Amino acid sequence: MTPTTPDLTAPSADALADDLAFALRLADAADAVSMARFDAADLDVRLKADASHVTEADLATERAIRDMLAAERPDDGVLGEEYGTTGDTRRQWIIDPIDGTANYLKGIPMWATLIALSVDGTPRVGVVSQPAIGRRWWAATGHGAWTNVPGETTPRSLSVSSTDDLAQASISFQSIHQWDEVGRGEQLLALSRRVWRDRGYGDAWPYMLLAEGRLEFVAEFGVKEYDLAAHVPIVTEAGGRFTDIDGAETLSTRSSLATNGILHDTFLEMLAHEGGRA
Repeated sequence: MTPTTPDLTAPSADALADDLAFALRLADAADAVSMARFDAADLDVRLKADASHVTEADLATERAIRDMLAAERPDDGVLGEEYGTTGDTRRQWIIDPIDGTANYLKGIPMWATLIALSVDGTPRVGVVSQPAIGRRWWAATGHGAWTNVPGETTPRSLSVSSTDDLAQASISFQSIHQWDEVGRGEQLLALSRRVWRDRGYGDAWPYMLLAEGRLEFVAEFGVKEYDLAAHVPIVTEAGGRFTDIDGAETLSTRSSLATNGILHDTFLEMLAHEGGRA
């Protein structure tokens, strides 16, 4: 076997373990802030320039995370939904303080805090915390993907499904309107006719269901890096595959396709040829 030169710039497993432990502490702090105002009758809600909602809890949660990062990881960069980008991008924490703000402000418990660490442009650590339902998922490259289960004291390892038949696949999408907006409504309809089951489960949760082996396909449009980065290590460490809707391994094209890996190319081929674009 020909010897290879090690990549000395790659993060070590021990370093990522420390980063993951820190990310879990960030999630603890975030949960305390977000839950303190969840379903509050006097919650302050405003419209941003893009007509999306932001609440006082979105802002306070991101500030809490940023305060800890400034104190304990001052050399790392930060990209957050509410306060933008600061610092170096080589090691960058990517944050969505409340993913699913529309649910949060309505008192619907399907929302999450998303925390990721990207190293040289690749998400290496991911934590998805849904405190309103008492659930959390986490992963780091080389350390597997894990979740807590209410009533169990030991974290449960995650693994995607082994389904290899499109007709037995269960899929999730954000909304029909979202697919229509990008001229892919007919593709979604064609896809729904060929799989076993199709449902819209929400924002972060479908990706976690995929990592748990309960879905085979999740896809979205109109998403940004902070909507997706935390999911990537969790899905891939669980054995799945994560690309954009056309198969590129990037988070910059405002689309996502996460699968159990086995059916990824099948889904890509189908989306490329069935239904067409408007």
